[in-house]
Amino acid sequence: MNKGYFIQQMRAQQKWRLEDSVNLLPSENVTSPQVRALLSSDFGHRYTLPVNAKYAGEYLENGYRGTKITTEIEQSAEELACEVFRSKYACVQPLSGHIAAMIAIVSATKRGDTMCAIPVEYGGYDGYGQAYLPDIFGLKACTLPFNPDSFTIQTDKAAAMIRKRKPKLVILGASFILFPYDMKPIQEACERTGSTLMYDGSHVLGLIAGGEFQQPLKEGANVLYGSTHKSFFGPQGGLIVSDDRNADREIRKNLTWRIVDNIHWNRIAALGQALLETQRHGSRYAKQIIRNSKRLGRELSERGFPVMFEELGYTQSHQLLIDQKKLRKTYGSSMNDFSIKVEKSNLIIDSVGRLGTAEITRMGVKEKDISELADLFMDAAEGKNVKRRVKAFRERFDMEYIIR
Repeated sequence: MNKGYFIQQMRAQQKWRLEDSVNLLPSENVTSPQVRALLSSDFGHRYTLPVNAKYAGEYLENGYRGTKITTEIEQSAEELACEVFRSKYACVQPLSGHIAAMIAIVSATKRGDTMCAIPVEYGGYDGYGQAYLPDIFGLKACTLPFNPDSFTIQTDKAAAMIRKRKPKLVILGASFILFPYDMKPIQEACERTGSTLMYDGSHVLGLIAGGEFQQPLKEGANVLYGSTHKSFFGPQGGLIVSDDRNADREIRKNLTWRIVDNIHWNRIAALGQALLETQRHGSRYAKQIIRNSKRLGRELSERGFPVMFEELGYTQSHQLLIDQKKLRKTYGSSMNDFSIKVEKSNLIIDSVGRLGTAEITRMGVKEKDISELADLFMDAAEGKNVKRRVKAFRERFDMEYIIR
């Protein structure tokens, strides 16, 4: 391996993913040059003990010197998160959405408690299945009743189940998320039983920040948390926001030396920059994502591609779902094989049946451009190599939400 190997691979990656391809993954986004500069800055070299950490029985202002600016940026990022998500409290320390979930769960439960979430078979997050986070924390997992025909919770049955089983924790939000939840009956059931209601906004955090999809804290969630790199256009990481002082206190108790140690200051600074950009662009961006999703669903469906939930307008988020049974019947391939086929034309999708519009919207794609994108997608689906046309399509856009 030559000494320039990793730099060469970086350049190849950037050319492929940022210049030559169109990304339709719902789990990814791209950041601004300012965010990228912060990620590669001196902040990435530094380390600290968090403010007021207890060490050898003594509370320290900080365990390391040279940290006055990093302390400032954490406080500033949290203030911005409160403004963007219209919350009273914020924590920007989680290194990922999964770590944010761990902190939130352990702060609301103790061993032997029950937690409920969206069923994995209908797109719920795998980590909430019994074998994963519940097993780690000694919890019993249960699932909320779900209606696959409307792709949402069976609200009345879910509320009745909460009243009957009295779980300590109820988590809304999912990896496959198309439509908002009717939260009021669930919130009322949680309030009656003393259950904590949390919302995993990992996929829709950018939409929530932009005032779209739904507003979980206003609708009764005690805590909102999630990833900062999907529909939200920040660095990879996580955050937690809340209006509940008790929840915030418990979250803080479970940070230093429990689930968090150092918190990667380059990421904190980059997240703060992304929050500033969200204040300026977030509303317009979120609205455009949803318009693009609906238009892409319609354009693909009109061309015979099996997009689900046409009767419901396809989606109200950054995601579309592919009907995998119809896909196999039409194209004779599994979702995994299909994703490999279209990647040969530099159209990037996942292998679990989702399409996403967060990154193409970040590029500046509008509804008027979606018809051409749908044509490219359909040609790639038929096995044609449209790599050059995909590159030409990509080159037309100025990455407007990145450079302005």
